[in-house]
Amino acid sequence: MSSLDHDIDGATGAGGRLRYRLRLAMRDPTTVIAILMAVLFLYLIIVPILSILGDSVTVQFGDERRIKAESGTFTLYYLERALSSRVAQDLFWVPLLNTLKVAAGAIVLSLVIGTILAWLIARTDMFGRRWFATALIVPYMLPAWTFALAWSTLFKNRTVGGQQGWLEAIGLSPPDWVAYGQFPITVILALHYTPFVILLFGSALRRFDSQLEDSARILGASSATVARQVILPLMRPALLSAVVLIFAKCLGEFGVPYVLGLPVKFDVLATSLYRSIGSRQTGVAGVLAGAIMLIGMIAILIDAWLAREARRFVTVGSKGSMNRASGLKKWRLPATGFAGTMFILSVGLPIFTLALSTVMRRPGIFEWSNFTLDYWIGRDLPTVAMKTGILLSPDLWRAAWNTISIVGMASICSGLLGILTGYVVVRTSFRPLAVFLRQVTFMPYLVPGIAFAAAYLSLFAVPRGPVPALYGTTAILVLALMADQMPYASRAGISAMMQLGKDPEEAAQIIGAGWFRRMTSVVIPIQKGSLVTGILLPFISGIKGLSLFVILAVPATDVLTTFSLRLVDYNYTQAANAVVLIIAGLAYAGTLLAQKLTRTNLAEGLGN
Repeated sequence: MSSLDHDIDGATGAGGRLRYRLRLAMRDPTTVIAILMAVLFLYLIIVPILSILGDSVTVQFGDERRIKAESGTFTLYYLERALSSRVAQDLFWVPLLNTLKVAAGAIVLSLVIGTILAWLIARTDMFGRRWFATALIVPYMLPAWTFALAWSTLFKNRTVGGQQGWLEAIGLSPPDWVAYGQFPITVILALHYTPFVILLFGSALRRFDSQLEDSARILGASSATVARQVILPLMRPALLSAVVLIFAKCLGEFGVPYVLGLPVKFDVLATSLYRSIGSRQTGVAGVLAGAIMLIGMIAILIDAWLAREARRFVTVGSKGSMNRASGLKKWRLPATGFAGTMFILSVGLPIFTLALSTVMRRPGIFEWSNFTLDYWIGRDLPTVAMKTGILLSPDLWRAAWNTISIVGMASICSGLLGILTGYVVVRTSFRPLAVFLRQVTFMPYLVPGIAFAAAYLSLFAVPRGPVPALYGTTAILVLALMADQMPYASRAGISAMMQLGKDPEEAAQIIGAGWFRRMTSVVIPIQKGSLVTGILLPFISGIKGLSLFVILAVPATDVLTTFSLRLVDYNYTQAANAVVLIIAGLAYAGTLLAQKLTRTNLAEGLGN
């Protein structure tokens, strides 16, 4: 036999083996389910991203005369307009620079504050450090723009009209740079994301072996030398990971720049994208969304690389390690005061300000005659649109029902799909399919929410084949939120299924139980804790989420977050702050409930 014949026979044999494996795999319902899920996630995750990217290089409806080309044909017009035209500075470059400046400032401030607080909590005998370990991460549980509204209530001036802020009401007029723009946005994001540093850096410090410090001091090293040459090199992966995560979060942050940036035309990439969509510049919006996606993906991939690098530091938490608290002595009380001050600034003062503002007729007037509950339960209010207190407003309860139904439906679907994804990834015999499902369900984590919402708007704004236009319906919100939460739900499902052996299923199979019966009677009851986690965590995130809804929601599908933002636009400050307090309460209570049901502690879990 010639070598050619031998190669043909070998190829035929390899093809035959592959076909045999496929036929064998297709007999297993798990593989069939995996294929269906792969198709579903392709449509819900990959296709929207490709659609928005396609919008950036194809002529959009209404632009034919300007571009002098037919709708749907290839063009570089939008790339040139966003990157190199006369308006490129306003559309892309200035918002990009503002985004980078805000992110850099927030990172520096959060690192300075967070590392000090993490060290006080993890490695000292500060008073009440167990309480502070949970209290100082409360800002992460609340929507970021909660603090933006509190800042506006305190520092707002008459530059943009509407009600005056508290300081202006007592005779102090804050300058514009304090009331709006880069400075307040940076400070608020720093306070909101400081818990990242506390969690990541504090977790690394708790695993750090204090015997390494003792050894360095025995050799004559000073405290500064120990910190610089022993502690910081080992803590570098945790710090860099916090830096990357904060940057990625700032990149997609919309609410804070919207409240404090747009009044003075301080645009970041997220608000520039929002304005482009609002002005129907779909092609430019595609370019901006693509840029946000690219930067976000690079940031998260760098974080993944840093996480792998961190595993090289095997001395941290080694066998026989010691984690000894340092005595602060005379600095114990000042250190506790610093931690308490940060809690007041990041939680106490914003919540107190918002709560007090909702019971004031005129802002900043601290007289008994000025206090009222009308904005909560009043009737016949002297306003154009809000004729009743917020609790008596049918718009609030409609938004609350939309929130519960939309977020609840999306959370249940994502939780069930997460368990199913974990099952097929762990159980399918066709490994390429398992790898694909693992990767595709993680992809939304790489894409900031504002860009992911723009991608869904691009795909579902018009009919495509058998799928009708979904914009303006609850369906698009459910699908977008469900896909956006799949990274968390799928990881929870995969982690749970990896800990479940095949024995219970095999026992059920022996007595004749089919695949569906095994899932409903064996797998899901055993994994009910993971299922609850996969439902509850997306629900909490969806309750306080804004970036997805602000692009995709319309007045008929208002949720609590978009309803409050609409009240901000109408200058109904008291009502807007009341709704934000309701959202913050729901998010905080939901987080505590999740911790209780899952028997976890956020103060320790994220760092691990």
